[in-house]
Amino acid sequence: MTVSIRHLATTQADFEAEFQRVLHWSAETDSAIEERVAAILADVKTRGDAAVLEYTQRFDGLAASGMPALELGQDELQAALKAIPAEQRAALEAAARRVRAYHVRQLEACGRSWSYRDEDGTLLGQKVTPLDRVGIYVPGGKAAYPSSVLMNAIPAHVAGVPEIIMVVPTPARRDGISSKDSKGERNQLVLAAAAVAGVTRAFTVGGAQAVAALAYGTATVPKVDKITGPGNAYVASAKKHVFGTVGIDMIAGPSEILVLADGTTPPDWVAMDLFSQAEHDELAQSILLCPDAGYIAQVQAAIDRLLPSQSRAAIIRASLEGRGALIHTRSMDEACAISNRIAPEHLEVSSNDPHKWEPLLKHAGAIFLGAYTSESLGDYCAGPNHVLPTSGTARFSSPLGVYDFQKRSSLIEVSEAGAQTLGGIASVLAHGEGLQAHAQAAEFRLKTPR
Repeated sequence: MTVSIRHLATTQADFEAEFQRVLHWSAETDSAIEERVAAILADVKTRGDAAVLEYTQRFDGLAASGMPALELGQDELQAALKAIPAEQRAALEAAARRVRAYHVRQLEACGRSWSYRDEDGTLLGQKVTPLDRVGIYVPGGKAAYPSSVLMNAIPAHVAGVPEIIMVVPTPARRDGISSKDSKGERNQLVLAAAAVAGVTRAFTVGGAQAVAALAYGTATVPKVDKITGPGNAYVASAKKHVFGTVGIDMIAGPSEILVLADGTTPPDWVAMDLFSQAEHDELAQSILLCPDAGYIAQVQAAIDRLLPSQSRAAIIRASLEGRGALIHTRSMDEACAISNRIAPEHLEVSSNDPHKWEPLLKHAGAIFLGAYTSESLGDYCAGPNHVLPTSGTARFSSPLGVYDFQKRSSLIEVSEAGAQTLGGIASVLAHGEGLQAHAQAAEFRLKTPR
């Protein structure tokens, strides 16, 4: 059965209107969700553990006797690491090594304190310090995500955060079908990932109540300084509500992939790359930009042939037909220009000469260069973080990194000689703003009073 994915061409008269329809996605949360989340946050803020336990029992179906039953001890995390199959443990530890190595480089490049002295002896600089405590939210609704544990906890650990608190809802069955029997399952690979990544404490709590517990603190769950990690609409809404009380990384929208192809990559590879994001969610977006109409037809044929073999075929089809597109461009240059307008989360440059086009690409969460660089490698083990800006926010936002778990303080030590120069400048500007005390504070330090 043919997948009814949109076919567009930049030469068609109504391209702009159709292109905007492809991109349209409202980030506004349903008002009913907003109201429910606000009530949950207020309840947890007031009643603490009792409210968290009540909502966890109601929404996750856990028959926990108390909050201690929802905490995972280090012994359980280490036991999970020992219990998973050797192949899984080796893959998890290899991925963790690569993710850690990348973020250590990031720390060396931008995460260190620095200072210098002017000619008059004034010291200026920046002091970089880690946050004291962070919370990481690991999704657990339609699937289990040990990779999210690595991507959130490891940069925090590298940054020097002493306490990393993980919250994770008990996942549904691995096939994505929720069932009463599946509730309460503690995914061993997720727990093993927490052990590998250096998580300090972990709780089997999810949803808005988990965000509230991290933001406000309860008798059991410690209050954190920042919350990172993706989640469903309730989690996204809760993160928006608590921002200001705590920091957050970003509000994640549906996952996205944009493939720029010059027609030299096997079409089956590109079709599967489009599937790799479409299988996340019916609202995920997969787009192909290519100047070769014949190649686009080959990709369509590959999509139709490969889809029936996918375990999440229904989700992939809904995503491709609802928000996907195969777009014929005039050239690769035009494809790059359109890519910059989209500012995708994941951008694959599937070309035999990707470095020719990379300088033209300004806006993307992550750029994957060359036919062998599938987006899925970035999701799991390449090294860079897979928590990326979505919904066009790559125009002004960056991937999660070490810098998200640090803060910066300016250092200023003005010498006596420096005060003579800077005091005069500050005095003039302060009087100009009508702030007399500001001016006089600077003038008091002048050897020659004004």
